[in-house]
Amino acid sequence: MEFSAPLKSDSIKIMLLGSGELGKEVVIEAQRLGIETVAVDSYNNAPAQLVANKSYTINMKNKNELLDVIRRENPTYILPEVEAINIQALFDAQNEGFHVIPNADAVNKTMNRKNIREFAAVELGLPTSKYEFVTTFEALQVAASKIGFPCVIKPVMSSSGHGQSVARTADDLQKSWEMAKEARGDASELIVEEFITFDYEITMLTARHETQTVFCEPIGHIQKDGDYIFSWQPMDMSEIAKAKSQEIAKKVTDGLGGRGIFGVELFVKGDDVYFSEVSPRPHDTGMVTMITQSQSEFALHVRAVLGLPLDYVDYGCGASAAYKAKEDTFNPIIDIKSAAFTQNSFVRVFGKPQSHVGRRMAVALTFDKQSSQVALDKAKELIKEFSDK
Repeated sequence: MEFSAPLKSDSIKIMLLGSGELGKEVVIEAQRLGIETVAVDSYNNAPAQLVANKSYTINMKNKNELLDVIRRENPTYILPEVEAINIQALFDAQNEGFHVIPNADAVNKTMNRKNIREFAAVELGLPTSKYEFVTTFEALQVAASKIGFPCVIKPVMSSSGHGQSVARTADDLQKSWEMAKEARGDASELIVEEFITFDYEITMLTARHETQTVFCEPIGHIQKDGDYIFSWQPMDMSEIAKAKSQEIAKKVTDGLGGRGIFGVELFVKGDDVYFSEVSPRPHDTGMVTMITQSQSEFALHVRAVLGLPLDYVDYGCGASAAYKAKEDTFNPIIDIKSAAFTQNSFVRVFGKPQSHVGRRMAVALTFDKQSSQVALDKAKELIKEFSDK
């Protein structure tokens, strides 16, 4: 493969649609290969915009604005990094010859929980929890009664767990309904899911292109209100469950097709594995790979996009702990004690220009040669050294 320099007439150019902390790492990895990067988001000075060669701030839900910036920049590859974009613009761009990663149909399926659940459960025949789709509160009551309590309620379209809740009794349904309706994204339809009493949940990062598929070691994680707060790699699981997880991940990613890395979320109970969701891009729980692998999920994503070999080396065990803001401010300052900076720990501050309560602002990463649990315990301690100022 031939590589050039950015800002040349023959530059390889990657355009990110969504420029948060995950996109920032993608930009950094792309620039290491001399690739020109364009970061697009709905607000100024998003993390990836701070390090990209060019940036745009537009309404990404507006089809004409999105197509205008794509046609103006003429990128080699378009990488959707968030759900809040106009999907028809991606189909139109693809029809015009632009290379959408992994492809417009995969983005369309995965950005909507109804589409991906029916694709996985009906078309692919994968094991999933029981589920119903509803559009009214009355239908929610009927579906919850049918599925049973506790049950999980989510908007069909949202990101990072926004609007997700668990209704443990019928008395919780009104609050769950209101939470889902207030979420960013499309809350016109909700999914009501059976609450599987799983032992743990994992992310199976799966990188693929036309000739190769690789799996990262399974990543365990802990969520709160649908958003991850801790992750660790590798997750201690049986070889049977691990093999089933890889089998499901390959079926899903082969079914979706295209290039890139996919974050396949799975529930595990004993040796049984259930499909939950999939993101066709780097996954927030996968930030741990910045300290555990020779090629992080972001580097693998870029390699997959370019069709390069996807081989990498596992360094050992690691963990990540997300730091979330405690207050709203237009001038966020994070106070991090020196104890967080050691030979076996990294800190990544995302540089977001504004904070609000619960917004992810930084991450602590820890490493241990032998034990994920040791790394996780250390990450939990380190994150205590972070505070708003």
